[in-house]
Amino acid sequence: MFAVIKTGGKQYRVAANDLLKIEKLEAKVGDIVEIGNVLAHGEGENVTFGAPFVDGALVTAEVVEQGKNRTVIAFKKRRRQNSRRKIGHRQLLTTVRIAEILLGGAKPSKKAAAKAEAKAPEAKAEVAAEAKAEAAPKEAKAKKEPKSDAASGEEAKAAPLFKAPKGEPDDLTVIKGIGPVAAKDLAEQGIVTFAQLAKLTDKDVAKIDEHMPFSADQIKDWREQAKELAKK
Repeated sequence: MFAVIKTGGKQYRVAANDLLKIEKLEAKVGDIVEIGNVLAHGEGENVTFGAPFVDGALVTAEVVEQGKNRTVIAFKKRRRQNSRRKIGHRQLLTTVRIAEILLGGAKPSKKAAAKAEAKAPEAKAEVAAEAKAEAAPKEAKAKKEPKSDAASGEEAKAAPLFKAPKGEPDDLTVIKGIGPVAAKDLAEQGIVTFAQLAKLTDKDVAKIDEHMPFSADQIKDWREQAKELAKK
């Protein structure tokens, strides 16, 4: 049996045990999600269509992975205006495995988010007791060795990705594609000169792509421009 479902503004033809990448769903890996927008279902040549959805039809799926799609580049250039804009986008995706196709108001064998709520009160009490026992030594140690507010703030702030060099920083906004906000974000991660950008390795580019809101293609474009500026 197959079904045609609608989720994330797109339509998919699915069957039991199919692996499917769809627009991001707010669920954890292993959760069971329910998709109630079933446009059609059938087996062989016998197909039932909804208007627009089939009454009482439901598709359940297990969340296998939360990830991202490949980077899509949007490039815009104006003739004779010296204006270029390059933006990268990575769509968040959820990989699911189709579990059941249910008809006529049938109930799923597994319910969404039922796993976390299935714990007995005794189990919850044991978890709370263990957490309290683990927290007690830490609280005692904290009383003996109180930390200053400055030290606490330094620990809370994550270390930058790179070490900023000494001396005057360069105006990174000279590079096409880097505005004041992007320059500030790069400075917070220790990138403040043309020479730093020019010397970025592919491994460094991948690190920035992972931890900052810039695509790998954007960073490589900035790197090529920085190489020319660093020579001046």
